[in-house]
Amino acid sequence: MEMDFKQLAVAIRAIAEEKNLPEATVQEIVEQALAAAYRRDYGEREQDVRVTMNLNTGDVDVYVAKEIVETVENPTYEISLKDAQAMRKNAALGETVEMHEKVTDFGRVAAQTAKQVILQRLREAEREIVLAEYEDKIGTVINALVTRVEGNILRIDLGHAQGIMPRSEQIQGEHYYPGQRIKAYLKDVERGPRGPQLVVSRGCPQFIEWLFRAEVPEMDNGAVDIKGVAREAGVRSKIAVHSNVQGVDPVGTFVGGHGTRVNAVMSEVGDQEKIDIVVWAEDSVDYIKNALSPTKVSRVILDKDTKKARVLVPEDQLSIAIGKNGQNVRLASKLTGYELDVEPDKDIVRAAAEPTAPAAVPAAKATKLKKKSDLEDSLLKAIEEHGE
Repeated sequence: MEMDFKQLAVAIRAIAEEKNLPEATVQEIVEQALAAAYRRDYGEREQDVRVTMNLNTGDVDVYVAKEIVETVENPTYEISLKDAQAMRKNAALGETVEMHEKVTDFGRVAAQTAKQVILQRLREAEREIVLAEYEDKIGTVINALVTRVEGNILRIDLGHAQGIMPRSEQIQGEHYYPGQRIKAYLKDVERGPRGPQLVVSRGCPQFIEWLFRAEVPEMDNGAVDIKGVAREAGVRSKIAVHSNVQGVDPVGTFVGGHGTRVNAVMSEVGDQEKIDIVVWAEDSVDYIKNALSPTKVSRVILDKDTKKARVLVPEDQLSIAIGKNGQNVRLASKLTGYELDVEPDKDIVRAAAEPTAPAAVPAAKATKLKKKSDLEDSLLKAIEEHGE
């Protein structure tokens, strides 16, 4: 006998446990493979064959579907009405009946075919299980293990699946090595020829938001929330926060006592990444002013139709507003949704350039001078009178 069915039944249970697959799923795959093996050894490729297997005894039963016809021309696919009614009294022309076949073994080629089908279908089933498991985790932060660094691509192990982190999703300046444990944001699950491909990120804005969510319990009860995140991973991030409870300072809540909360986030993304926490405002002008922090903004001129804004700042604040390589204004633009054009405030520059007028003598000082003159006149008058 080329195939030991009892041993196969034991193997089904072992595979189900090892691959973390439902036993019914593995059994269905094996039964389909045995049906393919039966068609190869005893039937034809197009036959409708159903196989059932008893996992306790290892018994295999085969059922071959045949169409009920008046005159049988192809016994492989057809059965006469008389023979069908012998099996089932109410059988009628055009219907199908299943013929039971008992199988004790398969030939070597058929057994090999069954093995290949089983392995292929098991891989497919495993992929579907993985997809179902991780599709529910899209948009969350998960723990991962770095397995390989291939140029600009990082390959990681997520437990039951493999993932990749492209260069664009990595933190600038961060170095990775095999065996390193990291946290990453699951962005997407893609179907590929080698199975489900999980795409993770440490450089996206959502990663920062989830790290703060872990550190700020007030976000869970809705006392505070994050309205927006603009990020250049590894360099600088701007986070707009808002309080839904009167008297609660949103910035202080996210910073934490002695900066513990923001420092915990920075320790995960790297101390080299500066994090600005600003107050979100419903009014666009106020929001833009806050977003350009720590710049002191003089005026904001909005064009809501084009989503552009001119931002006027004192000349000594211009470099702060723009930031190194335009970083501050660029992040503020992403955060507010407005294209910001930062300019020096000419009114302030003009006022500083105008010559100052001679200072007037203060009234109190003038009064004092007047009193001194009166005193001298009184003394001179007294001397003249005394001389007479």
